[in-house]
Amino acid sequence: MRTDGLVWSEFVLGARIIDASELSGGLTSTMLALTDATGRRSVLRLMTNEPWKAHGSALTEREASALQELEDTPVPAPVSLGLDAEGRHTGVAAHLMSRLPGNPAAEVGEVDMTAMATLLAAIHEVKPAKPFRAYQSWAWEAKWILPAWTKHAGSWQRAFDVLAEERPSYQPTFLHRDYSHRNLLWNGSEITGVVDWVETSTGPAWLDAGHAATNLALAFGPDPARTFLQRYAALTGRTIEKYWLVMDAVGFLPPPGKKPMFGSPTELDRLDHWLHDLMRVPSPT
Repeated sequence: MRTDGLVWSEFVLGARIIDASELSGGLTSTMLALTDATGRRSVLRLMTNEPWKAHGSALTEREASALQELEDTPVPAPVSLGLDAEGRHTGVAAHLMSRLPGNPAAEVGEVDMTAMATLLAAIHEVKPAKPFRAYQSWAWEAKWILPAWTKHAGSWQRAFDVLAEERPSYQPTFLHRDYSHRNLLWNGSEITGVVDWVETSTGPAWLDAGHAATNLALAFGPDPARTFLQRYAALTGRTIEKYWLVMDAVGFLPPPGKKPMFGSPTELDRLDHWLHDLMRVPSPT
């Protein structure tokens, strides 16, 4: 039996789908790797997971717009092939894209940090025809509650105090907004693709860099996170701005009554230490 998503994809591609398999790692969506009768490979995003499903139309429209802006840039992003933002054909918001070569990285090394920083700098140089929406902070005030698992309560409280202050000014920049090793494809030490553009925004460059650093800290510990930030600062000439790094780290706390998205004991311990490290570093004057 052909699902609505596959039938629509066949219509868009003009060829029968001969293979469909679910990709791992998708938090917001069901991601299907498709191969059609011509041998062409594509990826179908179906916004099936709440709370993102409720905003699926805006998310998929934003991703399609971002990919169109990136077509003539050096950023290795997919090509948007078809959009069913309202789910009229697929039942849920859907976005069909080209499939890029490469695989997610199980580990990261020194060379990888330079590649990640270089690519993020290239993303931040993109000048879209129209600005994307202003960034949204994921460190909502409702999250400013000391986590039960922390060994550094004082650092978390100071972080909350920092975020309660007026936000610093920034140069509006094109952001991926979910830039991390989890959304990169690799062939050896070469990045062959950056995916998942549903949160594309305009905002402070260090919020993007901070998100990549927090994800590295949770997955591998603080050393690659620090190295990445240093490489990005050296490449761009931008001074590290602690406020945005703190905003990102606090954003990983769950809303009251919810489980954290990344919630293994190891990840929580690493988040705890990463936030503590950030609060021990003096803010630039």
